[in-house]
Order: sequence, then C-alpha cells, then structure tokens
Amino acid sequence: MSLPGSAEIASAAELAGTPHLTDLHHSMDRWFSEVARVLPWRAPDCSPWGILVSEVMLQQTPVVRVLPVWEDWMDRWPEPADLAEQPSGEAVRHWGRLGYPRRALRLHAAAVAIVEQHGGKVPDTHASLLSLPGVGDYTAAAVAAFAFGRRETVVDTNIRRVHARLVSGLALPAPSLTASEMRLAESLMPDDVTLSVRWNASVMELGALVCTARSPKCSDCPVRDSCAWLAAGEPPPTYTPKGQAWHGTDRQLRGAVMAVLRVADSPVAPELFERPAADLGFDAEGTAVPLAALHRLNSAPEQLERALEGLLRDGLAEMHDGGLRLPA
Repeated sequence: MSLPGSAEIASAAELAGTPHLTDLHHSMDRWFSEVARVLPWRAPDCSPWGILVSEVMLQQTPVVRVLPVWEDWMDRWPEPADLAEQPSGEAVRHWGRLGYPRRALRLHAAAVAIVEQHGGKVPDTHASLLSLPGVGDYTAAAVAAFAFGRRETVVDTNIRRVHARLVSGLALPAPSLTASEMRLAESLMPDDVTLSVRWNASVMELGALVCTARSPKCSDCPVRDSCAWLAAGEPPPTYTPKGQAWHGTDRQLRGAVMAVLRVADSPVAPELFERPAADLGFDAEGTAVPLAALHRLNSAPEQLERALEGLLRDGLAEMHDGGLRLPA
C-alpha cells in the first residue's frame, strides 16, 4: 500500500474515497487498538467534564505532567458545579506547575458558564462548546469527538506533524496552522462516525509516540510504507523550529511568583518579593521556600515589577490589604 507522492497531493481531496485512504484508516485503527496508552480520560466511564479538563491541561503540556494534576482536579471537582462554586483562585492554586495558569482561570470560567447556561452539563456540540469561555476550535472539536462521539476534525501539533510527513512529504508542518492543513485534515477523515473518532485519536497517538518531532521511530510506524516523507528520502525541515526560552524570562519569573502565592495563607506584601529569603522570618516549610527560589533568580527590579503587573492584569493575582494573593 502506498499513497500518492506529495506532488499529487496539491488537492488532498483526491484521496477521499480511495482504497489508499481506506487501508490507511484501518491500519491506524488496528495499531491504536494494540498500543494506545491507557489514560484515565480515555476510560469509557470518564465524564465529558473530565475530558474537557484533560484537553485544556494537555495544551502545550506533556501527559506525564498532566496526569497527577488532572487526577487531583477530578477528585476535588468531579463536576463543573463543584469547581464553579469555588473562588477562581482555587483553580489557580491547584493548577500547580503545569504552566500557562490562565488556562486554570478559563476552566473556572467555563465551569461557571456550564452551570449557568447548560444546567451543569458540558454541552455536546462543537458550536455550543465554542460558546464556553476559553474554548477554541481545537478544544471544541476534541471534546465533541472524544466525549460525545461526534465526527469532528481534530488537529493538534502531533496530528499536523503526522499529516505533513505521511501525506505532504514534509519533515515538519508550517510554523502555524494553515487553511490548507485544515482542508487536508478534513479530506483524510473517515466517513464512518465511530472510525472518525478513533482516527483522530490514533493519529494523535502516532505523533506522540512514534512520529515525534525529534528522532521519529519510523521502524515502529504502522503506515511507514505509505509515508511520503520516507519515500522522498527524509528531506530536512524547511525552517528551524524556535524553542521556547525559559531561564531568565518573564515566564519563569511569573511562575516563581505564582509558586509563592499558591502556598501563602495571607496576602504577600510586594516588598517581600524583593528581600533576601533569610530576612523573611518564615518557617522553612512555609512561604520562605518558594520565596527563596524566587530570589535566587536575581531578577532585575523592573522585570519583577513587570511580572507582578502582568499577573494582576491577567487576573491571576489581586491586591488585598496591601499584598498580593490569588483571586478570590
């Protein structure tokens, strides 16, 4: 079995309904049945709320980091109403160190909207999911597919990379999602609804486990004989991906400030973020530990000021009694 070469895929719709595509669907489905990771949000009894939470947490965050936080959230807030009745700061507190904590605020806002506008039940269509705060096209499609069995075109980073190599013969997809990529993804979707859901999941899994950005395990790929990139001799990327810097950035400093606020029992005076940890007078088991980590960054005063202002502006912190705390 082999797919047409990349030159023939200018119009990816040519694949629709061909034996090549049907074989591809079933090869991927068999592979997924054999090797798919056992993840709690894939369990048959996982609620739509659990799947929504997982999809938001998994954005730009690996599974191994998400698992313990997801499990903690589902223990604390098994239904949207359980989270909605809490202050938004509790969502941020228990977001831990997943990064991009505004996602916690969006999940809290979505929980409130689900309670107020949908009777406490996660809506079951792409359009209604899109109406929730912080839910974009990808998340709406993923939840509609994986929670409600809808035929939706799900396109994340892993899926884009598999499509780029398998069909287009490219080492990597474009730096940002393009309209042509979406058309390609739609043309590859099985017509059968159940198979379409598994296709989304299987291609995503292939990108996560085998067709990785660095050092793909092509010998383990169930559709390697159909891969346009392999057939083309594994041409290199047409651009150099830019990694996200961390050390010394505002993001690192914001994360360190958030670590202090998550463990603080009362508002933290702004000047405490600037003083040496030895002068704080806190127990080692208390706020002094994350404060010491913050101070070790040796950030410039203007960077710290920018970080604090940014957290306040983004709603991740608020001023109360002259200090900063998580939002109430």
